[in-house]
Amino acid sequence: MAMSNPAKAGTALLVGGVEFTIVWFLSETLYPSYSVNSNYISDLGTTCPGNGAACYVPPAWWLFNLSEVVCGILILVTAYFFYRAYRYKPATAIIGVAGFALILVGILNESFSPWHGIFSLITFTFIGLAAIVTFRFQRPPLSYFSVLMGVVSLISLVLFAPDDGVSFGAAIGIGPGGLERLIVYPILLWAVGFGGYLIGQEDVKKV
Repeated sequence: MAMSNPAKAGTALLVGGVEFTIVWFLSETLYPSYSVNSNYISDLGTTCPGNGAACYVPPAWWLFNLSEVVCGILILVTAYFFYRAYRYKPATAIIGVAGFALILVGILNESFSPWHGIFSLITFTFIGLAAIVTFRFQRPPLSYFSVLMGVVSLISLVLFAPDDGVSFGAAIGIGPGGLERLIVYPILLWAVGFGGYLIGQEDVKKV
């Protein structure tokens, strides 16, 4: 039996979230003395190109960056099948922009300043918005959870953005790395939850 368009969108979103999470945690274990408090997530993918500065290149930098690109592609696939399923352009556009920006985050890693920061900001903003605008395609209580995860992510982004989260993160004891994770963790939970939900949905009948 062929998969429905919502199921295809959900599968892509679920796989993208899971593969990125697994590679992310694996990359952290391969990075000596990595600190979730003081290190940024993107430190896992830095390559320090030709700038002469002292820099540590982590063993799994290529794997981490590749996982971001793969996740971005899968988010674009999600946007495509989401549109085919529901024909809702605002959510489709938001999801699509997030996916395209994430691909560029993986290609232009932390060593490529300021582009990495710009595309990271776009990714965080649009994927947080995606969690909010897709609430209408879910049933309670999952729809409430989706909005909550998006709001938590965006609030954390606002707190993080002005000074890379150093001051506020330090003030509450979680550091910039911890604050950045408050942006990303809620979105990964949303991706798994919403992706799993979509897998169980059938195509909307056109009348």
